[in-house]
Amino acid sequence: MMKLILGGALCMMFYTIHAQSGLQSLDEHILEYLAAHRTPGQTAFWRALSNANTYVDVGIPTGLLAAGLIRNDVDMKKNALYTASSTALSILVNFTIKRIVKRPRPFITHVHFTPVYRPGDYSFPSGHAASSFGAAVALARAYPKWYVMAPALLWSSGIGYSRMYLGVHYPTDVGAGALLGIGSAFGMGFLRP
Repeated sequence: MMKLILGGALCMMFYTIHAQSGLQSLDEHILEYLAAHRTPGQTAFWRALSNANTYVDVGIPTGLLAAGLIRNDVDMKKNALYTASSTALSILVNFTIKRIVKRPRPFITHVHFTPVYRPGDYSFPSGHAASSFGAAVALARAYPKWYVMAPALLWSSGIGYSRMYLGVHYPTDVGAGALLGIGSAFGMGFLRP
């Protein structure tokens, strides 16, 4: 399963590299549009949402595990392992791909572009998008109810958007990260009860 996920991520990487001129232009236009329409209130909101990502990624499986232990619910404990594993796999594969691709952040490639802040590391794929979609899709698959799925997917989509709004990732970085997270959730599906 790991080979399938890594293979899919590498295919996305090669497609992105080969189709880069058209996609790169679209990426830049989207980021420039978002930057031109930033407001202080929106910037504060999207920055706070982006900063909360790690806490939510850790909080979802931790909350499931705690509830599973309190209720002595074996399935809930297995779902905690499933969501944690999905998130961890997306982070691991994301880290590996970033070291292979080494795509510079938008503000490094385009010095005229101003991000809200300047994180280090590489841009492709988005680690925030990968981990949030890995956690959200795993949670949605573990509990396929609209009141779980809708907030989980809204959250992960908001994280992806925040990374573009803040000017720290290209849209293709976010798209690849989302696909990586979704693939991780499906790849680790064997852990579901």
